[in-house]
Amino acid sequence: MILSDNDIKKNIQDGIIKVNPAPNFEEQLGPCSLDLHLGNSFKIFKISRYSFIDLRNGTNIDEMMEEIIIKDGASFVIQPHDFVVAITREEITLPPTMMGRLDGRSSLARLGLVIHVTAARFDPGWKGKAVMELGNIGTVPIILYSGMRICAMTFESLSSLSRVPYLNQADHKYANQKSATASKINEELK
Repeated sequence: MILSDNDIKKNIQDGIIKVNPAPNFEEQLGPCSLDLHLGNSFKIFKISRYSFIDLRNGTNIDEMMEEIIIKDGASFVIQPHDFVVAITREEITLPPTMMGRLDGRSSLARLGLVIHVTAARFDPGWKGKAVMELGNIGTVPIILYSGMRICAMTFESLSSLSRVPYLNQADHKYANQKSATASKINEELK
């Protein structure tokens, strides 16, 4: 069951869902979601000596990317057809009885900004800043600002307690993220 605004607020106030920094409910709380803000860490692909990404044969994806950190409130320009990995300002901790789902905001989608292209599910027991995949499928550059509302998270109760929450999984690659993180899929194909 998806949590309503009342249930989201109560779960955060009771410390069941942890959000740091604490949300401004008047600004961030929707009928069934909580808006999250754009952080200040971005990863972009730099011009590379690689002409392709080979997931099985040693391509170091992190080496292919450059981290850009901007000041709070500063701008970041995403050009048409660009792909950027970004992070939320908020750190979220989910209990083993609940999952989260991240969606883009309609107002930004209408500009051509695609937010969190895939893998929108945050497993029970997940903790960290949400990393988003941003894409500008429009025809003009879009200026984003650190601290602007960028996405919304919905929360869903599980039918029962998760047997192995995310942080207890042996292969949790993205736990406790503090900055934009490149793909680690090549770890699976070794």
